[in-house]
Amino acid sequence: MNTITYAITDDHKIFRKGLKLILDDDKKLEFVGEAENGHELLELLKNTHIDVILLDLKMPEMDGFEVAKRIRAQNIDSKIIILTMHDDAQFIVRLMETGANGYLVKNTDPSEVKTAIYSVMESGYYFNDHVSSAMLKTLINKNNLKANFKNSIELNDKEKEVLQLICQEFTAAEIAEKVFLSPRTVEGIRSSLLEKIGVRNTVGLVVYALKHGIYEG
Repeated sequence: MNTITYAITDDHKIFRKGLKLILDDDKKLEFVGEAENGHELLELLKNTHIDVILLDLKMPEMDGFEVAKRIRAQNIDSKIIILTMHDDAQFIVRLMETGANGYLVKNTDPSEVKTAIYSVMESGYYFNDHVSSAMLKTLINKNNLKANFKNSIELNDKEKEVLQLICQEFTAAEIAEKVFLSPRTVEGIRSSLLEKIGVRNTVGLVVYALKHGIYEG
């Protein structure tokens, strides 16, 4: 993957600086600008190509919802990750309907910020593992969840069986008991599924299973 350019939009300067500091040690990520409100971001986008926009939801003058809608109305293909304090299903569905590619709760672990950036570039979306299968099914049915997976993926029967159980939110130990394998073997199958499908977490596996009829929800 080439260098990923990113910008931060948030009305708190300390938060912008702190987030940039977190990302500075990753040489594949290139900081190209910051804005303290939506108007400044739209101006920045006129002259700067930005792969990923980290966009605060609550800002004066123009909130994240409105900024995201305007960016999509202008057919700008930047990936948008909303920064928010909210983490409920209806709220997330509304975010995706504005054209966002994912979201991060502001108190998330710093490493997850990097994971989210890479995920939206690779697969087109990012959700954390707390998002339910039911909510993902809603997004898929509304055609708001665009996802990219590796080509020519072939799963054997055991992998499909384990994937179905993952979608039902069973733990590795519970899955192991159901399929007569050790928990360690189940974890190995899960790791193999992540690699084969080309996703970064359990949510990616669920999206793949829903989109390909492996799991109906």
